[in-house]
Amino acid sequence: MLKVLVNGAHGKMGQEVVRAIEQETDMTLVGQSDRDDKIEDAIWFSHPDVVVDFTHHTVVKSNAIRILNSKCHAVVGTTGLSESDLAELDELAKGHNVGVLVCPNFAIGGVLMMKYAAEISKYMPSVEIIEMHHDKKGDAPSGTALKTADMIYRANPYINSTFQSHLETEIVKGARGGKKYNIPIHSVRLQGYVAHQEVLFGGLGQTLSLRHDSISRESFMPGVILGVRKVSSLHGLVYGLENIL
Repeated sequence: MLKVLVNGAHGKMGQEVVRAIEQETDMTLVGQSDRDDKIEDAIWFSHPDVVVDFTHHTVVKSNAIRILNSKCHAVVGTTGLSESDLAELDELAKGHNVGVLVCPNFAIGGVLMMKYAAEISKYMPSVEIIEMHHDKKGDAPSGTALKTADMIYRANPYINSTFQSHLETEIVKGARGGKKYNIPIHSVRLQGYVAHQEVLFGGLGQTLSLRHDSISRESFMPGVILGVRKVSSLHGLVYGLENIL
């Protein structure tokens, strides 16, 4: 029986994770903590095997360090970790012989969208990303958008090299979005959204669109549960749910 502590349990995602874990027969919820709690104390009292973190991008790194230093496995859904942060957590996890799974998106459909986007980028020369989230999201662009850009660039480092070679005047600063690897990313924050993303490809005389919509936070739960089950078999850090499917 896997013993699980949920950190960020009072947030919308955290509440959903708590409900999901309570429904599983091979795991038990041993603790809940939130922003006013010390994660080390919560771990000391509950003795979990796995800590699931859905908190805030400003504290995700420090939380992960505390979890790993407590020699617990970690499943992290909070976005905002840089590449250097990920490398640091990987080294720390290996030093404590534990696993840490960091996933920008736990929705199976979202992961498939990213995988197909990477494959399509080998055949179509231009791409832009539009991500849309609820108005309480603390970071922009989303971790899913950044991960999508990473996967596209690894599949085709020359993406957007042709159509963006011309000079362009941006009348309103930021109108063309931010760029990662020369891939424009546009972030929308509005009431009514949960988590949504479009990847728009262009080619000669044609376009191709990929879109994923999480209309409920329940969409993330199968991925979270899978992560909780598999993280104890990892050594070090794994970034992205696609790597454990």
